[in-house]
Amino acid sequence: MTGSEVPHSFRLAYVPGVTPTKWIRIWNERLPDVPLTLVAVSPTEAFGVLRDGAADAGFVRLPLDRDDLSAIPLYTETTVVVIPKDHLVAAVEEVSTTDLAEEIVLHPLDDTLGWEQLPGRPAIERPATTADAIELVAAGVGVLVVPQSLARLHHRKDLTYRPVTDAPESRVALSWPQEETTDLVEQFIGIVRGRTVNSTRGRPAAAPQPKATAKAKAKAKAKAKAKAKRPDTGGGGTPRKPASGKPAARNPKGGKGGKPRRRS
Repeated sequence: MTGSEVPHSFRLAYVPGVTPTKWIRIWNERLPDVPLTLVAVSPTEAFGVLRDGAADAGFVRLPLDRDDLSAIPLYTETTVVVIPKDHLVAAVEEVSTTDLAEEIVLHPLDDTLGWEQLPGRPAIERPATTADAIELVAAGVGVLVVPQSLARLHHRKDLTYRPVTDAPESRVALSWPQEETTDLVEQFIGIVRGRTVNSTRGRPAAAPQPKATAKAKAKAKAKAKAKAKRPDTGGGGTPRKPASGKPAARNPKGGKGGKPRRRS
């Protein structure tokens, strides 16, 4: 790269709870001349950032509109309920939504679980963000059901969480604009999918050559050994013969022909 060339950067958006550290490290090892810039976005603005070109790709939460965005689902998160440490639910290993029937369940505006019916009793108002809802849980106002990564992200010493067995789950995916599948996007897709540095990207691999079996190897070895023991054939397949096809008779007097000479 010459001094006048400025490397194109790769802009990667990510929603709260997603930790792209591993993929960033691999990117920096493979493409040290192409800086990767992180763009923190909320779940509600993530798709707009991709459509507006403010990021080349992003880690988002499904579902999404696939009319103009491509996506590769990566993993599904465990759903948990965030509670004070002295709450009764903290005494068990897991709960169901029916166990929360008497609880005030907070429902922030940036919720990503897509409830058909929120469990428990609704709060008077919906918190603006998950972070605001966490503060209300700490104040004893209610409980909060979220993906486990968000419970970890907003960890507090006075709070804990337990899995909710029958709650909706959040799926995380890598997404990018369909019309902007650039070489750098392909590179990042390969990293996320675990391709090695020598893997092809979109090109069909060459057909593997069949390996010789042990039987075939033994047969070839025996054939070569037998060929080595044959007499010189002069390049043909059988020993040489006289032109007549029969061996010539030997004359004891040294003459030619099949009979001895008579004395006169």
